[in-house]
Amino acid sequence: MTTRKQTDSHPRPRAIPEGMTHATPCLIARNAVGALAFYKRAFGAEETLRIDMPDGKLGHAELRIGNAQLMLADEFPSMGYVGPQSLGGTSVSVHLYVEDVDAFAARAVAEGARLLRPISDQFYGDRVAALEDPFGHRWSFATHVEDVSPEEMQRRAAEPEPT
Repeated sequence: MTTRKQTDSHPRPRAIPEGMTHATPCLIARNAVGALAFYKRAFGAEETLRIDMPDGKLGHAELRIGNAQLMLADEFPSMGYVGPQSLGGTSVSVHLYVEDVDAFAARAVAEGARLLRPISDQFYGDRVAALEDPFGHRWSFATHVEDVSPEEMQRRAAEPEPT
């Protein structure tokens, strides 16, 4: 690995770029251009960077949903980058907090997301919507509605689920 020596004329860049969190999901999608358009319409995503490839594929994009930063790119199977549609599903869900989960989910469903289970209040104090986007990615969006102590969460988790 080569490192660049810091000089007065070339200050060392930030190790973690401005606006990035320590974990930044990078979603791979078949038709990432369409996925980016969907995320803008359905989730209110703001596109902050976009690199289009000469063949029309999306080489890399960065987007913000609320205060969460995500990355997005098209499938590049030769590099091992394939999305949920090519894999036949996903084992990962992206979880984000929003101000009004019910309104957020209603807009997302109207734009083509699939509600995976009814929106409901959870034992740990969040109201949650579980969605799958048209590109196979799973999301959970939540609004925190109640502060719950760890002891109370444990007690509630042990209760039988209502039928």
